[in-house]
Amino acid sequence: MVRRVAVVGAGVSGLAATKCCLEEGLEPTCFEQSENVGGLWHYTDQAEEGRASIYRTVFTNSCKEMMCFSDFPFPDDHPNYMHNARLQHYICKYAEHFDLLRHVRFKTLVTKVKKRPDFSVTGQWEVVTRRDGKEETAVFDAVMVCSGHHVYPNLPLAEFPGIQKFKGCYFHSREYKEPEKFRGKKVLVIGLGNSGSDIAVELSTVASQVYLSSRSGSWVMSRVWDNGYPWDMLVITRFRTWLGSILPKAISDWLYVRGMNRFFRHENFGLMPLDRTSRKEPVFNDDLPSRIACGVVVMKPNVKEFRETSVLFQDGTVQDGVDVVVFATGYSYSYPFMEDDSIIKCRDNQVTLYKGILPPQLEKPTMAVIGLVQSLGPIIPTADLQCRWAVKVFQGQCTLPPVSEMMDDIDEKMGKKLKWYGNSTTLQTDYITYMDELASAIGVKPNVLKLLLTDPQLALKVFFGPCSPYQFRLVGPGKWSGARKAILTQWDRTLQ
Repeated sequence: MVRRVAVVGAGVSGLAATKCCLEEGLEPTCFEQSENVGGLWHYTDQAEEGRASIYRTVFTNSCKEMMCFSDFPFPDDHPNYMHNARLQHYICKYAEHFDLLRHVRFKTLVTKVKKRPDFSVTGQWEVVTRRDGKEETAVFDAVMVCSGHHVYPNLPLAEFPGIQKFKGCYFHSREYKEPEKFRGKKVLVIGLGNSGSDIAVELSTVASQVYLSSRSGSWVMSRVWDNGYPWDMLVITRFRTWLGSILPKAISDWLYVRGMNRFFRHENFGLMPLDRTSRKEPVFNDDLPSRIACGVVVMKPNVKEFRETSVLFQDGTVQDGVDVVVFATGYSYSYPFMEDDSIIKCRDNQVTLYKGILPPQLEKPTMAVIGLVQSLGPIIPTADLQCRWAVKVFQGQCTLPPVSEMMDDIDEKMGKKLKWYGNSTTLQTDYITYMDELASAIGVKPNVLKLLLTDPQLALKVFFGPCSPYQFRLVGPGKWSGARKAILTQWDRTLQ
């Protein structure tokens, strides 16, 4: 019987895990290596070893109604998109409101998680932690890994010939904090993701010239969508997901490309993705097209080689006098505290998890990895629902299929990822489909047809309106009495 649960990390996933454990009568102990909650959103002036790091001007890409914890809306007066400091404040308020802080052990690093010798019988784990130089070992019935995937920078220097002889400075975007020290310099940013685009735009206000190099292009979306409303409240709806599932792929693809090109033609700006119909996560940046139009950001293809002070690109063009290179090349997933890394990466060194949460090969399902999925949707409600599912699995209230069926399910989803996102190793998944899958398993998915008979006003909002997190608190375990009102008033808070 699972009772004691170790939670690794006190970011949004770790706090959600702690709260879910408490609601189900379990005893969580959350280990956090820094002195504060918030994880990725806890800004520091210097990048710290083993911790996620953000730059000073990071804003959210999801709006407040879509990205809140499902039973804890943002205050009415908050803007739709928030600066990291404001989001950090909300996360702290969440922890206080649900009295989670007394279960968090700060400045405590988890150094080792390993199965106990009798794991196949008990499912228990040995967790070794270090605080103030002192090591401590404790036994837990289950472990929830909530350490995130923006910690270990991916710096693929081997893919960039000549980087050793380059005389300028280069670093990973993880080290970037603010633009001032790059005033008057020529900067090359490699990587057209959210960080790369943000940094390129920000540097363009002080640098003499910014070049943004992309290997495969990307769709660029604005946070401000039709009629000035938040993009996700218009795009992430059950109706659109249903429509996408019944339309032939050719029509669905055509509509997708047309929608992405609605504000500007990507090919005119050198941004067009190589695979036009790939649903990989778009970049959110309201300023990039105008910065390109003003000539202060120049789009470039992939780098072919570096020279002492210049860069040769794949199209044969050479850029002289480059002073700084910022590698916005993403992150790799690493769990240095796992004694046996193959538990999470059980195939071809790739993350292989049932429902994106559970290592399928374990004799006892007592480990969950939270927050290791990406979708065109917000991470806070995703992690929240993952935790609710995982805790039900720990308690045996949510039964799992045999290992072979779990592996088949993983393979089937890999096939779909190849079809939709062009890459099976991606963490990408469809937001509403994924949320409904978890919600159905634990009995918290709203039944639209039933609602149509009992509460037609709510049913129409649930189906045609934004799929906001409150929908997963209307029924079943963990039901929240304020969920219906929150859904009916979500547009009021958005306008406020």
